[in-house]
Amino acid sequence: MRDVAVFPGRGARGQRNYHAGLSAEEQVARSYERDGHRVRSRRWKGHAGEIDLVLEKAGEIVFVEVKASSTHARAAESLTQRQIGRLLRSAEDYIGRLPRGALTPMRFDVALVDGSGRLDILHNALCA
Repeated sequence: MRDVAVFPGRGARGQRNYHAGLSAEEQVARSYERDGHRVRSRRWKGHAGEIDLVLEKAGEIVFVEVKASSTHARAAESLTQRQIGRLLRSAEDYIGRLPRGALTPMRFDVALVDGSGRLDILHNALCA
């Protein structure tokens, strides 16, 4: 019964997906940390939405959207234009709170985690 209170409105599948997402985010964060990044925030919430991971290395801010699914292709396909728009607006909100504002070096990565736990990071995935 405790799970129902923790996850109101979520069935067993929703709970599994929630925990799989948390696990994927942790795996991605550890990968970035091994590469010298510092985690600034996890699941940062702005006015427009949530950013899974906000990291920093050598003064560059890295916004990461984590997608987990049975395959990397399915994970990539689950990233919608609407989510990308929310991510960009949330990042604008985040970066606006920093001393250098929009002059802060930044990039947007997408991290794909498949059902076997294999990780594929698409660096600068949302570049123009």
